[in-house]
Amino acid sequence: MCHPPAGTWGLLIAFAAFPVLWTLIRFTIAREPGSRKLDPQGTWNAFEPFLAKYLRIGEFIVGLAAGSIVLLLGSSVLRGNGGNLPSYFASPLLLLGCCVGYGIAFMVWLTYHYEDYQHNSTIHTRPAYVFSLTLGFSAFACFFIGYAWLIFRFTR
Repeated sequence: MCHPPAGTWGLLIAFAAFPVLWTLIRFTIAREPGSRKLDPQGTWNAFEPFLAKYLRIGEFIVGLAAGSIVLLLGSSVLRGNGGNLPSYFASPLLLLGCCVGYGIAFMVWLTYHYEDYQHNSTIHTRPAYVFSLTLGFSAFACFFIGYAWLIFRFTR
């Protein structure tokens, strides 16, 4: 019987998270057609405090995920086994790695899109809104699933 390489399930879950969440967000939260204003009640720069909060949340999640990866990989050196972790750590670590990727993409996208919104347009399109939410929630989903997977692996 042929087994998939270590980490395959983690990558499949991480890459499936984006389209699944995009579909859920597109047909629930963002189901109304039309554009949205980023600045609440049309007040110029009113989104900036929210942007700072979103970026801080993104930094926090990315920092925890990256720190966990570094801690686990660094502790593997102390375990012996030639510095290698058992293969069952691959999937949760890859999920945490994808969390870092989605989280950084979320922060870059949100910052870039808000700056573009301020300079070039007065609307925040529905696709941009769905994309922003999907990136953020994909990072959170990978973080949550990756951590839960690690907890279940350590407590067996």
